[in-house]
Amino acid sequence: MTDNQIGRLLQRLWADLRDPDVLWQVGALALCVAVAWWLSRLAQWRAPDDSREAFKRGAAALRRVAFPLLAMLLLLAARPVLGQWHGTSLLSVAIPLFGALAGIRFAIYLLRIAFSHSRALETFERSIGVLVWLLLALHLTGLLPEMVRWMKEVELTVGKGSLSLWTLLSAAFWVAMSVLFALWAGAALEARLLRAEDLHSSLRVVFARMGKALLLVLAVLVVLPLIGVDLTVLSVFGGALGVGLGFGMQKIFSNYVSGFIVLLDRSIRLGDVITVDNQYGVVTRITTRYMVVQSLTGVEAIIPNDTLVTTTVLNHSYSDRSVRLAVRVQVAYGTDVPAVLALLAELSARHERVLKDPAPAAQVLNLAESGIDLELGFWIRDPEGGSQNVRSDVLVTVLSEFQARGIEIPFPQRHVRVLQGNSGN
Repeated sequence: MTDNQIGRLLQRLWADLRDPDVLWQVGALALCVAVAWWLSRLAQWRAPDDSREAFKRGAAALRRVAFPLLAMLLLLAARPVLGQWHGTSLLSVAIPLFGALAGIRFAIYLLRIAFSHSRALETFERSIGVLVWLLLALHLTGLLPEMVRWMKEVELTVGKGSLSLWTLLSAAFWVAMSVLFALWAGAALEARLLRAEDLHSSLRVVFARMGKALLLVLAVLVVLPLIGVDLTVLSVFGGALGVGLGFGMQKIFSNYVSGFIVLLDRSIRLGDVITVDNQYGVVTRITTRYMVVQSLTGVEAIIPNDTLVTTTVLNHSYSDRSVRLAVRVQVAYGTDVPAVLALLAELSARHERVLKDPAPAAQVLNLAESGIDLELGFWIRDPEGGSQNVRSDVLVTVLSEFQARGIEIPFPQRHVRVLQGNSGN
């Protein structure tokens, strides 16, 4: 809309507001909004859980913009009908407002996709909504062109040159939009790669991280010439930045390089059970800077990738997920040891997590002072489910069976002899 069109629209709106017939426009507006709200409630359809991710996102986006779009369409249909008898300036102002609301909601939905883990997105969403509505109100009132002209006249000195406030704000806007688009495209690419079953999990993470970084760099390189920045100035800045990074950020870059090495050589994968830096647990997340190891108690340790490369890592599931566990018991001398060994192997084999191949086995470990030490060894294939719980279950079963069969578990005993000599009296 031009400035003259906006001025005429505001004049007609002011004239309509002083006319009692404006109640017809208010009633039509309220009716369209109520019908749009009711229809949007009926359209709150969700895609089935087994649908493709793109289909689910399309359905979610439709739910967010259904109400403002329906309201705008109903107002567009009601304006020519009501215009046969009354003015429609109020409806003409409401139509772009609802259209802007639909655009805001759709843009925020894209933000939610790009920043799926951002806790501050709700506050950011409200700020964006208020800003866009404010800009639209300034445009409809004719104040926006005046503000633009004022910002163009405000000059800021930068070195030997000068830049207008409008140029700086425009540059910031387009850089933000390009970065936002790059983040959205990177998130979509990452989701697509992580669903690729034919790629190894480590390679999916590598390609996703590299793709997101490449998109961000391309977005900045594309938008800088559009706002009048010569890319040749980046060569000097890049040289200075490289020297600074080389001296001040060695550890950070070491972690990033180590992260790509770990991901590419596939020595550690998601779901592996590892021990590193006195931390034992399951690998739940691998990034280009750190790795998250969740212990069996639920505590998550963030291990820098540099540690994984420079220290010894015990990978309990590198080539085979089977892990041997052992429990020790002691029986009294005089016990039928071969029968007890066979009993121990049988009892451990009853547990649902104990493997049948290799089969559990028990051996005599030592002839101790108070009894015969026995060790029962067995294998499990799911160490991420815990190992101490399996040991506990097996020991409880062994104790119950020993008590039922009368097998004695000895305890240390001492015989004390007191020698009393003559007193000399």
